[in-house]
Amino acid sequence: MLKNSFFIFLLSLVLVVTACGNEEKETTNEPKGDEAIEETEHEEETAQEEEKAQEEEKDEEVTEEKEDLAEVDVQPSYIVNEKTWKVEPIKDAKDKVVLLTIDDAPDKYALEMAKTLREKNVPAIFFVNGHFLQSEEGKKTLKEIADLGFPIGNHTYHHENLTEISEDKQREEIISLNDLVEEIIGSRPQFFRAPFGANTDTSLRIAKEEKMIPMNWTFGYDWEVDYQSKDALEKIMVENPYLSNGAILLTHDRSWTNEALEGIINGIQEKGYEFLDPNKIQKEKEAA
Repeated sequence: MLKNSFFIFLLSLVLVVTACGNEEKETTNEPKGDEAIEETEHEEETAQEEEKAQEEEKDEEVTEEKEDLAEVDVQPSYIVNEKTWKVEPIKDAKDKVVLLTIDDAPDKYALEMAKTLREKNVPAIFFVNGHFLQSEEGKKTLKEIADLGFPIGNHTYHHENLTEISEDKQREEIISLNDLVEEIIGSRPQFFRAPFGANTDTSLRIAKEEKMIPMNWTFGYDWEVDYQSKDALEKIMVENPYLSNGAILLTHDRSWTNEALEGIINGIQEKGYEFLDPNKIQKEKEAA
């Protein structure tokens, strides 16, 4: 009887100890409050690191794309004829080309136009005015256009008629814009277009000093009331007697031009013309 009681006591003791041990193991497997917080913070840090890595990868891709554009070494194969305002091939360069230019940028539609051109792999020169670059938004837009690979031209700071202002004022209109463009995109314009195509001896001399190529145009219509619609502008730009080898096409940063741009490109290409890369134009030699 005594032996049985002692045996039952020992068995009960073993069961109690075993239960306590299992409870301790179960408790130990559960993360404590601090450990749970640390685990959550670690997961958040990991997610942030992965997101940062993805952003850095995208930045690297953009940088590589810019470097690819910069590394293209294009040999000059065309000149601008300042009497006919056409581009002419040097030696054996293709003659059935036209040059697209866009004035009064960056107003409201220049960046969208630049993206359309980039998607269609069509080059162009964007001639800019300084009064569009006074805001941070304007500066940002110009930088984006330049980063897409488009050359920037000087169209003067305030778009004044150069024949109606003094020589000093002309110099200020041209040089101050070159300085501003260089501050924004890191390089000075290589092309110059006088407002209204009204060049003066002074403006041409300053352009040469600044190593810019003066450039008027062969034809353009989007400032005329009769052509301020998509269909009318497409038709006049494509079905035009002045559309010929080396023609310099004038367009502007306007809503109707933005809408007509793709149709103009398609129509001109269907006629067998190639849009000339402005980088193939022989640059102005350094002034003596």
